[in-house]
Amino acid sequence: MGVDSGLPDFRGPEGFWRAYPPYRRLGLRFEEIADPEHFDDDPELAWGFYGHRLALYRRTAPHAGYAVLRRWADRWPARVFTSNVDGAFQAAGFADGDVTECHGAIGMLQCTGPCHEGTWPADDVDVAIDEDTMRARPPLPACPRCGRVARPNILMFGDGTWVPGHHAAKEAAHRDWLRGIDARRLVVVELGAGTAVPTVRRHAELASAASGALIRINVREPEIRHGRGTALASGARATLEAIDATLG
Repeated sequence: MGVDSGLPDFRGPEGFWRAYPPYRRLGLRFEEIADPEHFDDDPELAWGFYGHRLALYRRTAPHAGYAVLRRWADRWPARVFTSNVDGAFQAAGFADGDVTECHGAIGMLQCTGPCHEGTWPADDVDVAIDEDTMRARPPLPACPRCGRVARPNILMFGDGTWVPGHHAAKEAAHRDWLRGIDARRLVVVELGAGTAVPTVRRHAELASAASGALIRINVREPEIRHGRGTALASGARATLEAIDATLG
């Protein structure tokens, strides 16, 4: 979904290294740099990556496909379930309470300990980055309680210290919403969810099990098991606009 807004695609090492050449020189893949241990072992390296991403996401405007989804949400009851951490749905006008971010959000911080289960906004965080080395320059964001280095409130690879925080409450609200609707009338529109980390794909398949109305929009991996839905091997923005044009 974010690629059509100009954000880099991290799938596969080549895609990641095209976006961040310094990591090619270091031989680091996305799965390795997106590891919470770096915040303890080498916080300047960790914040070099996440500080750059935070600034990138802040200046990236949601593409027109998000506006299509907003119009649909105004027309029919709807919620968002996303593994994206960029906050783009909220930036596009969705109420925060209607967006379940199952892998967390880069716009929130937590303690690396963690010394407590709370999270706080990263609104005032501006990390200086040496883009030749992709290392952050001190001072780094810190926990207001214990003073340890803070980290984005994102579920990373091999992450045993992620704080669900307010995301747990939003997931509970999402489950309640699903239980309260007629599942036989539910249409699920899935956008770009891959198989490497299949959280969203599995959720979409389960949510649409009663209706069979799953629309999977995915350039690389559009296949749907047992033919329970419609597979579209195309990009998010163009496909959403094309569907919207048929709805009138």
